[in-house]
Amino acid sequence: MGRGKVELKRIENTTSRQVTFSKRRNGLLKKASELSILCEAEVALIVFSPSGKAFQFASHDMDRTIARYRSVAGLPESCNRRSRTTEFWRTEIDEMKKLADILEARNKHISGEDLPLLDMKDLKQLERQLKIGVERRRLLSEHINMLKRKQKALQDENACLQKRVSDIYISNSHLILLYLAI
Repeated sequence: MGRGKVELKRIENTTSRQVTFSKRRNGLLKKASELSILCEAEVALIVFSPSGKAFQFASHDMDRTIARYRSVAGLPESCNRRSRTTEFWRTEIDEMKKLADILEARNKHISGEDLPLLDMKDLKQLERQLKIGVERRRLLSEHINMLKRKQKALQDENACLQKRVSDIYISNSHLILLYLAI
């Protein structure tokens, strides 16, 4: 007599889920091995656990089996992917080198290292940038001072209000005692 049907749904208990995964994975790997032996089939099996660990079985060489599958399925060879990846990183490196050169030139320009090399137009532009920077700093400084004055005024007002509340509480403490006595 066979087993009844098992309802397929996610197992909520983590320990039970891990045990079931381990048992079923081993069963699947065993079936793959049996299929390759009994039928002389070329079998490749890859299983990833929920934690990301890989388990594999290959009756022959895994890479060769995957390459064979790619050619049958009409997928590009993995070496093409490698060459595309290599080309991507070469392009990325070239772009980073260009960006580094631009940033280095800007840094020299801002720090004044290249002043002797600048023509009159560049010097005027640098002067404008410096004036803008100085003006921006002055405005920020004024804004900070204004905020500090507002903070001081609010602190003084807060202290005054706290004193008034305290005075009212003290002057009305006899009313509180009368109320509690009732």
